[in-house]
Amino acid sequence: MTDSENGTTTTDRGIGIVEGFSGFAVPDIEAARDFYAGTLGLTVTDGGMGILRIELPGGAHVIAYPKPDHVPAVYTMLNFAVGDIDVAVDTLIARGVVFERYEGSPHDAKGIVRGWGPPIAWFTDPAGNILSVLEDSVVEESAQHDE
Repeated sequence: MTDSENGTTTTDRGIGIVEGFSGFAVPDIEAARDFYAGTLGLTVTDGGMGILRIELPGGAHVIAYPKPDHVPAVYTMLNFAVGDIDVAVDTLIARGVVFERYEGSPHDAKGIVRGWGPPIAWFTDPAGNILSVLEDSVVEESAQHDE
C-alpha cells in the first residue's frame, strides 16, 4: 500500500517496528570506544551487556558488540558523508588513521579516489572493519547555510 501524500510504502501486516539499527562485531570494546569517540568524534555510550551505542549524525545509531573471534568484513560496513573530503582525510591522518589503497582504484596521494562518483577514501577501525568517508555536496551545502 502506498501513501499518496508522501509516497512511502506501508503494509497492514506490520509487526510493530518502531526503529531500525545495524550492528557490527569488534574483538576489543575499549579500542572501539576510543576509536569511534576519540578518533572519529562520535558520541558513544554504553548500551548494556558490553555493547556500545554509537550515535551517527542525522539521528541514527549503530551498535558495536564484543566478539572475541571476530573476523573483519571484506566490504565497507559504514560510510560517513562529509562536506569536504580533503579536510576530513587530513584531520583523520593527523589523528593516526591510515587510508587503504585498493588495486585498480585511482587514489591520489592522500588515498582519496576521485572521478568514480563522489570522492571517497577507505580506512579501517581497530578491529579491521572497513569504513569510508565520502564527499556529499548536500552535506557541504547544508553546512554553508548554517554559517
